[in-house]
Amino acid sequence: MKDFRGKKVLLSWHPLAWTSVCTDQMRALDANWERFNKLNTVPVGLSVDPVPGKTAWGAVLSIRKVKLPSDFWPHGETASKYGIFNKELGLSERANILIDEEGKVIWAKQYPMGELPDINEVFDVIQAASQ
Repeated sequence: MKDFRGKKVLLSWHPLAWTSVCTDQMRALDANWERFNKLNTVPVGLSVDPVPGKTAWGAVLSIRKVKLPSDFWPHGETASKYGIFNKELGLSERANILIDEEGKVIWAKQYPMGELPDINEVFDVIQAASQ
């Protein structure tokens, strides 16, 4: 997170790569990269998938701008710290967590596994936090 000081960061958690809703979620982030940039916000797509799988998935999806880090090892450690790791399934819940320029969580929302987060809702929250 130190690399992002002075910027807001959207941690956009998806349960697993290679699934349709997760694909749409990450494509929405990448397609709206410039809009995020204008709001001084860096979107990041996280999951517990291993690095090689996420790298291949990102290449197949042509995700060019959004970073897709892995919370694979220690498995789900970061998701656990944010309270969104599902121990029974071994994956993160679907969630968006907005962190301000000083590294403080200012908004978090968890979504049902099969629900695509509303990108316009995310932008509304970011814009409200920017005022």
